[in-house]
Amino acid sequence: MTHTPWWRGAVIYQIYPRSFLDSNGDGVGDLPGITERLDYVAALAVDAIWISPFFTSPMADFGYDIADYRDVDPLFGTVADFDRLLAKAHALGLKVMIDQVLSHTSEAHAWFRESRASRDNPRADWYVWADARPDGTPPNNWLSIFGGVAWQWEPRRGQYYLHNFLAAQPDLNFHNPEVQAAQLDNVRFWLDKGVDGVRLDAINFCFHDRALRDNPPKPAELRTGRGFSPDNPYAFQYHLYNNTQPEMLDYLERLRALSDGYADVGMLGEISSEDSLATMAEYVTPRRLHMGYSFELLTDESSAAYIRSTVETLEAKLGEGWPCWAISNHDVQRAVSRWGGADAAEALARQLVALVCALRGSVCLYQGEELGLVEADVPFEALQDPYGVAFWPTFKGRDGCRTPMPWTSDAGDAHAGFSQVAPWLPVDARHAARSVAVQEAETDSVLQAARAFLRWRRAQPALVLGSIRFLDAPEPVLAFVREHDGQSLLAVFNLSAQPVAWDLPSQLSPRWLELAGQIGAQPQDASVTLPAYAAAFAEI
Repeated sequence: MTHTPWWRGAVIYQIYPRSFLDSNGDGVGDLPGITERLDYVAALAVDAIWISPFFTSPMADFGYDIADYRDVDPLFGTVADFDRLLAKAHALGLKVMIDQVLSHTSEAHAWFRESRASRDNPRADWYVWADARPDGTPPNNWLSIFGGVAWQWEPRRGQYYLHNFLAAQPDLNFHNPEVQAAQLDNVRFWLDKGVDGVRLDAINFCFHDRALRDNPPKPAELRTGRGFSPDNPYAFQYHLYNNTQPEMLDYLERLRALSDGYADVGMLGEISSEDSLATMAEYVTPRRLHMGYSFELLTDESSAAYIRSTVETLEAKLGEGWPCWAISNHDVQRAVSRWGGADAAEALARQLVALVCALRGSVCLYQGEELGLVEADVPFEALQDPYGVAFWPTFKGRDGCRTPMPWTSDAGDAHAGFSQVAPWLPVDARHAARSVAVQEAETDSVLQAARAFLRWRRAQPALVLGSIRFLDAPEPVLAFVREHDGQSLLAVFNLSAQPVAWDLPSQLSPRWLELAGQIGAQPQDASVTLPAYAAAFAEI
């Protein structure tokens, strides 16, 4: 019998540690808090957790600016706390993935402190340094995703350094073999500890164009955002030279060779490029990454045609590669609000979990998605995200999806069981009303529906491992067939707030299934009526 890797078809639950549970009363979530709630996560019937960065960091970008890749920031606990978390997760049958941010470090990292000191020290070439133009301006026109130019002047060297994100996140020079080796060693450190997978943040940003060529301008009508808004100057360019360079392919093969030295490890790359689906096809192969995901379903566009086109385009390019899908994470507005608006129906939240978990591939579910949490309303004076502060008010940043997890809604507890003190971001009152405790007490809650669906999915080989084939259907109906090892399942979704009728293809003879918590189909002779936000499944 062929062994199926754990990550293939897995549902991976993303935990943003600052906002999961505060165990020590400082207003910030931590590793012991995650450990305390792992039983809740396991009861969701997910396969793994992915923990966003918890490493030593000044927190300029809340952990994605790493100052020590091998230590835990005191804000989150200790290495021993991580070891206990890992052991409990494994005892519960949960795999553990961690974030690795390879392309850049914090400006507080010892490597950068040494590199910036002079042009002739042992790590002088570990970061991307360049001379100014004759008039003192930066060496080219590259822009930072977080606003403004991507170059910061360093008087100690009399040069600029590159930062694709914040100025506090200098980019490493991956053209230097010593940098490549050092980052492989950092990944190896955590694999030796026993983690089951690595999520590689912004992985296509590791290499830059050696010649530092200018990025060409992008016409106004083509300025669309993937992880950034169209009014961000970053959208004004084709990013051909500051990321996604051909040298990355060889490095991915080195990462894969490293992971292959361990039993059943999965590597997931986050990819955001000019053509993310094409880049995923390049990066996700039997010799490179195991899985990849992009921002293509983390957008405002949510029509059936868009979802079908996105999935079919990737399927056509991916070959033997394996996709991973997400519709929410810590960087974008929560899906219920993004796709359903300010007054989104609760039925939409149930449907979205079923929809993303029915696509071919693995799935990342973001904490709170199983509760149907809407985007939190964070006032300007409470904002923490530098991205939101820079682009307020047209873009409010990422804090609205990062607010604390609501565990209870007890009278007099303004923090929803997350902390005993005021948390780092305020709890939205609408979230407290949808807390875990509230929804566990309701038989028809979004949480109960999510649990029921994920338990059912786990027992369906066609959904976990099967192929996907879309069927023609009019908007707002999305329909596809999943097949594996003799099982064929039809999945049909009404993506609108009004009921619709769909004439079944003549060759189909579906036996409709009743799934707990989901609004199913109402079959007629040769058609089916789909109530608002229906998620219907049938054996065929």
